[in-house]
Amino acid sequence: MDQVVFESVGKIFRHRPALFNWLGRERGGETIALKNVTFSAAAAEVLVLLGPNGSGKTTALKLISTMLLPDSGSVRVGAFDARRDAGAVRRQVGIAVATERSFFPRLSARENLDFFAALDEVPRSERASRINDVLRDTGLEEQADTLVMKFSSGMYQRLGIARALVKRPSVLLLDEPTRSLDAANTAHFWTTIRALAGQQTTVLLATHNFTEAATVAHRVLLLHRGELLADRSMDNGESAEALRSFYFRMTGEVDESIDTDSL
Repeated sequence: MDQVVFESVGKIFRHRPALFNWLGRERGGETIALKNVTFSAAAAEVLVLLGPNGSGKTTALKLISTMLLPDSGSVRVGAFDARRDAGAVRRQVGIAVATERSFFPRLSARENLDFFAALDEVPRSERASRINDVLRDTGLEEQADTLVMKFSSGMYQRLGIARALVKRPSVLLLDEPTRSLDAANTAHFWTTIRALAGQQTTVLLATHNFTEAATVAHRVLLLHRGELLADRSMDNGESAEALRSFYFRMTGEVDESIDTDSL
């Protein structure tokens, strides 16, 4: 059974001028974030949403998490509809949030995770062991009792992933999860993601990094200007360079970058 299903999903953001728009410089309008997008993700699958900024990747993740609702079409997680059964969907989904404002700065990493585990209704008897597990999996064991106000951006990134994992979601959503990680922690993270898939977790990861997509993905969805251009299997071990060539061929954009890792 598919864990996540998009059926003809559309999402439009409408802009209204500010109330005090004296000079008339600000005008109304709309941005099409997703246009008639259909795809599915199976249990134990790592599905990568690949595309540049503004392609609709983050919007898709927010629709799955119920942070946003679709304007057309439907989004399902397991047996539940994101619009009608939002509470049931949220119990199944973990989304990594990694900004400083997402945590209590004067609490330690362990204390923050304990607080959010309680919010996610993790049984008290299981919290300590689960927190130890996610601290280990995200490489934060040594910083477990450090106040998060002392964390670097990369450590916040890992703590956000730990927060999403502590509830043991059946669907894990990650938005550019390695953008603040160094090479060693990035490699460790990629290993963790494939291990989660081996435990039947469905992972949807948004990125614009070809190497990341080629390393972790079972399938890659190519999004461009809100449209789904391609659904590509990665089971044959396709290289980052081959994926890069495919991207520019499908989008019709000119590849002017000498960096083979990102768009």
